Amino acid sequence: MLKKYYLLFLILFVFFFGNAQGIQLSEKAEISILTIGPGDNLNDSFGHNAFRVKDPINNIDITYNYGTFDFNTPNFYLKFARGKLLYKLDYNNYKPFYDYYVRHNRWINEQLLNLTSSEKQALFNYLLNNAKPENRDYMYDFLFDNCATRMRDVLVAVLGNKLEYKDNIFEEEYTFRGLIQKNVHWNSWGSFGMDIAIGAVVDKKASEWEYQFLPKYVMEAANEASITRNGKSEKLIKKSEFLFKSTPKENNINFFTSPLFVVGLLGFLILFITYRDFKNQSRSRYLDASIFTITGIIGLLLVLLWFATDHSTTANNYNILWAFPLSLLFVRTITKKSPPLWLGKYVFFLILMLVLISIHWITGVQKFTLALTPLLLALFVRYVFLIKYFKKEKNYCGYP
Repeated sequence: MLKKYYLLFLILFVFFFGNAQGIQLSEKAEISILTIGPGDNLNDSFGHNAFRVKDPINNIDITYNYGTFDFNTPNFYLKFARGKLLYKLDYNNYKPFYDYYVRHNRWINEQLLNLTSSEKQALFNYLLNNAKPENRDYMYDFLFDNCATRMRDVLVAVLGNKLEYKDNIFEEEYTFRGLIQKNVHWNSWGSFGMDIAIGAVVDKKASEWEYQFLPKYVMEAANEASITRNGKSEKLIKKSEFLFKSTPKENNINFFTSPLFVVGLLGFLILFITYRDFKNQSRSRYLDASIFTITGIIGLLLVLLWFATDHSTTANNYNILWAFPLSLLFVRTITKKSPPLWLGKYVFFLILMLVLISIHWITGVQKFTLALTPLLLALFVRYVFLIKYFKKEKNYCGYP
């Protein structure tokens, strides 16, 4: 019985929106930009945007948002990992949209667009056409083509040269990474993972236009934008108000489960074992094998993200200087009691890679997460110890 009602509802829903292309908006119609505040999960940390079309005469109150995807897509996780997952424009009734974000305590701001009747109709028609199954899909890009940038790009497509976004409206200059970190606590696992996965491409200064990959800046840029008709310039936004104000939440990070503490503990363990090896004139071979295995696997993943995906943010990632993928090839070799001569040269090469990280960090080529520092220091000490240990081995004569 429930399936029958659901099917009936679906048929009516499709029928209504399928014929919406012929609807002429009334003089009472309004179109607005909705901006949603950040949520608790990592994928919600940056907020959200949507268009709202409201026409009480035609009994229309719909939201259009570009931030949805289909979990039932074949090879979903593979496509997601490779940056080939299609996002789409979706539409829904406003009430459940509103209720969802209120239930999750996320603030909602509405900006009414200062449009003429013909401009509203043109924007509505654009959204209707874009929402058709053959038009709604697009290749998502975190920085340059997402649910936020689409708000701006749709307005530009519909309004053309009449629309002008102002320059110099944001007081501070940020890199893309800096903008990302404004939304995610630096000592959270989400921030830690992103800082390792994304490359130096996000460490360049973002223009104010590019700021709008974040919903908050779409809202702020729209507030300052203007629209010109017949030589007269007016504000793009005629009214802005909060439809729902969220209850403030403390962004508490439990230090004892944070990346800095966990990685610091790992670094301390490496240093402790290295000190014990130094005192005992021995070498914990399985520690070295573990280091080569873990850093090698991480490095291999970073190389795949760099070269085997379409993610624009994962290129030029110099985290591979400490997580070097070739180490995987030498895991078995490092476990030998008397490794071959050339392995010492490889360890010396790893030390040089760590020095290069420092140079990249200091010169601003790429910013690395602070939580990684204890591990980098521990790896440096361990590799120096290995060089000295190998040098003392009677069968080793290849110290660089």
